[in-house]
Amino acid sequence: MPIAYPPISEEARLRRLQPPAGRVRMVLDTDAYNEIDDQFAIVYALQSQDRLDVQALYAAPFHNSLSDGPKDGMEKSYVEIQEILGRLNATATHPVFRGSDRYLPGTETPVDSPAARDLIDRAMTAPDDEPLYVVAIGAITNVASAILLEPRIIERIVVVWLGGHALHWRNTREFNLAQDIPAARIVLDCGVPLMLVPCMGVASHLLTTLPEIDRYVRGKGAIGDFLAERYESCKPDHYAYSRVIWDISVIGWLVDPESVASVLTHSPVLTDQATWSQDATRHMIRCASGLSRDRIFRDLFRKLEQSAAQPHTNP
Repeated sequence: MPIAYPPISEEARLRRLQPPAGRVRMVLDTDAYNEIDDQFAIVYALQSQDRLDVQALYAAPFHNSLSDGPKDGMEKSYVEIQEILGRLNATATHPVFRGSDRYLPGTETPVDSPAARDLIDRAMTAPDDEPLYVVAIGAITNVASAILLEPRIIERIVVVWLGGHALHWRNTREFNLAQDIPAARIVLDCGVPLMLVPCMGVASHLLTTLPEIDRYVRGKGAIGDFLAERYESCKPDHYAYSRVIWDISVIGWLVDPESVASVLTHSPVLTDQATWSQDATRHMIRCASGLSRDRIFRDLFRKLEQSAAQPHTNP
């Protein structure tokens, strides 16, 4: 039997899709061991307490050369999140939950997990006028599972997802999206207020280099050294090499909405060929169309510097 999602009026959805003003409640769903950019995003979020109330972190599944499968990827991400929190002295203040141990088998079958259940609990207890921002920087499995387990949460959350490529791109076979097509379709089709940040064409501008990391990140406390080590180890030869730190894009939008240009558009249809198709009868989402690379990195670097200069205490 098809899942019955609560109807959300377009007026209410558009109101939720306004760029955030003031401090927001959020959870962060991350495949933290998959790459080196999740680590930067986690630190950026936790160092932006004036704008972000990070209430929990969720380990997302992933499968590539760094894992034996989605479950192993999720477990390694869980450990990596704990490592970062330890270096920030924040393990007591930011709970971490294990997520899905596999991808969705279809668009009507969730994968239950502690992360999905915690997301449901936090969403359903959120004030009516204060949505929970669900920030996802990996496969969207945990979020989609929570929506399937309790569809009413779409009325109480805003999903901010780094997934797919720009809507004009020739395909959208991007890692986060392609890992779990059913989960992506759920988030795109269910009507939840969604801020979509594409990878190629938008977040792909967030390039940095080892000399820049050495200058502005290394030496900025234990966490700065950790991030610099992760960056340097990603490639044996850094001569004339730059690397994109995709995941800080979503944090940049939450912290400083003007640093990420965006437009309202109809939610795209995800085809079986992993391409975007447009349908003007579908509900609206917000989609990032560009960003200020320098503005986002400047904010991150300054926060690392300020944090390193402060006494090492719990946030």
